Amino acid sequence: MYIEKISILNFKNIAEATLEFSSRVNCFLGRNGMGKSNLLEAIYFLSFVRSFGQMPDSALIRHGQEMLLVQGVYHKNSDVVENLSCGIVPGKRKTLKRNGKEYEKLSEHIGQFPIVVVSPQDSRIVSGSGEERRKLMDMVISQADKTYLSQLIRYNKSLEQRNKMLRVGFKDKLLYDSIESQMESAADYIFEARRRWVEEDMSEPFNRYYAQVASSREVATIDYKSVLKEMPFREVLEQNRAKDEVLGYTSKGLHRDDLEMGLDGYSMRRLGSQGQLKTFTIALRFAIFEYLKRTSGVTPILLLDDIFDKLDAERVKHIMEIVSVSDIFGQIFITDTNRKHLDEILVQIGGDYRLLEVENGQFTPII
Repeated sequence: MYIEKISILNFKNIAEATLEFSSRVNCFLGRNGMGKSNLLEAIYFLSFVRSFGQMPDSALIRHGQEMLLVQGVYHKNSDVVENLSCGIVPGKRKTLKRNGKEYEKLSEHIGQFPIVVVSPQDSRIVSGSGEERRKLMDMVISQADKTYLSQLIRYNKSLEQRNKMLRVGFKDKLLYDSIESQMESAADYIFEARRRWVEEDMSEPFNRYYAQVASSREVATIDYKSVLKEMPFREVLEQNRAKDEVLGYTSKGLHRDDLEMGLDGYSMRRLGSQGQLKTFTIALRFAIFEYLKRTSGVTPILLLDDIFDKLDAERVKHIMEIVSVSDIFGQIFITDTNRKHLDEILVQIGGDYRLLEVENGQFTPII
């Protein structure tokens, strides 16, 4: 899959732009704050209908403007062209159209146009709270498994109902049983999908990519932590019911799952250097790319935002070799402040590419 063209109106600092892309490699050069990352975010927006940061929709609209619109032309295979458009008007429902037809539910769109983004914000996966890592699992698995997404929505709605009952001191056992039964069936599905993804789908490619980038004997690991590894979900709720009634919320469950990330037997979060942390998240994203490609049957678009910062020359070299030589990747977008990195990648890849300079939200081809 690749995106042929994008049209942007009032997206962050991009007032208006229409750009045509190479189906292989597209590089964007410019100083920080000029709009390189905003372009990648606009592409991401068409796949996920939200920012890859944590900002509200209203913050995506260019300052002083009343709406934004992003449109894209995609090739999912050799003979299918798809047109997407997504717009935001404050105070109104977000609109997403595929080939002119509006989706009834935005969740129906997730996974249809897979994208993997590597960005400086990925450091939160390691250093942030467990919520960051649960979001990662949920976003990735939901793209490959529609049942997972529906079960996740079901679990979260039931969890919200149970928490409301706990807050007001509701004591109806039959109603608790009804809600917890819904939570239980959803939790069993979610748990097994997360366990399988971490322990079976991600382990080998993650370790392989980490070794390729780090070029050392460092052993990086990802372990899935869940209370359901210790006892059935219904038993978890029953064992903690009295505690939950005092606290006013559900203290244990799938909503407390986490990923434990280590390096040579130690916590990556506590002891990993900046270079090791970035290598870890890059390897993780590359492994996710392989997973989505295999499960969806579609080659995702790869967005590499400021990927070379905080890495030594050797690790930069290995990343360039992976993305330029491997036939696993399809269309790639790369941003950097250093033209040397971009030129080296383009030399290795050869063939069709685009190189543009970005300044104040405007894009100029570099000859």
